[in-house]
Amino acid sequence: MIQIPSDLHPDLVPLAFLLGDWAGAGVTDFPGAEKANFGQEVSFTHDGRDFLEYHSHSWILDAEGNKVKPLESESGFWRITAAEGDKGRPSQVEVVMVRDDGVVEVWYGELADKKPQIDIATDAVARTAASGPYSGGKRLYGYVKSDLMWVGEKQTPEVPLRPYMSAQLKKVVSPEEVADMARNLPDMPDDGIAFFK
Repeated sequence: MIQIPSDLHPDLVPLAFLLGDWAGAGVTDFPGAEKANFGQEVSFTHDGRDFLEYHSHSWILDAEGNKVKPLESESGFWRITAAEGDKGRPSQVEVVMVRDDGVVEVWYGELADKKPQIDIATDAVARTAASGPYSGGKRLYGYVKSDLMWVGEKQTPEVPLRPYMSAQLKKVVSPEEVADMARNLPDMPDDGIAFFK
């Protein structure tokens, strides 16, 4: 279920499905790098201003699902740049992101009509001398059956745009949220079986 915090900036309501801490796994595969499974933790937070703050950390997993080594980290800010219905277009999304490999990106895209899905593409890319080859990308984020799913595409001067990462993330429940759920449980019969009848 998507919850909209009472202190969320009104412009960000279409992005409310992103809010929270997420964790899961996916696959990475791009020419020049070994195909691998990865784990990922993502956080989307807000402080009442007109943007979401974003952090992501991922790491390579071994066959048993253990962390082997860091894969990539990125941070950024997400905002709505045009309200739904402006000029008959869906809400426009703007993302500014920096990655640990020395890449800074500006992304633009839009929310799908009447569903929690965002499609963005790079508009500007800046790279440090230490970063690897990269010339742009696309991403698709969607809220599907209470999971956050995403797929990323990238291109380099040598490799045309192609998928390189995808993941399925589950909402992380904090101890405080568990305690709140426990406090708000309905009265249940002593044996608990009647709950299922």
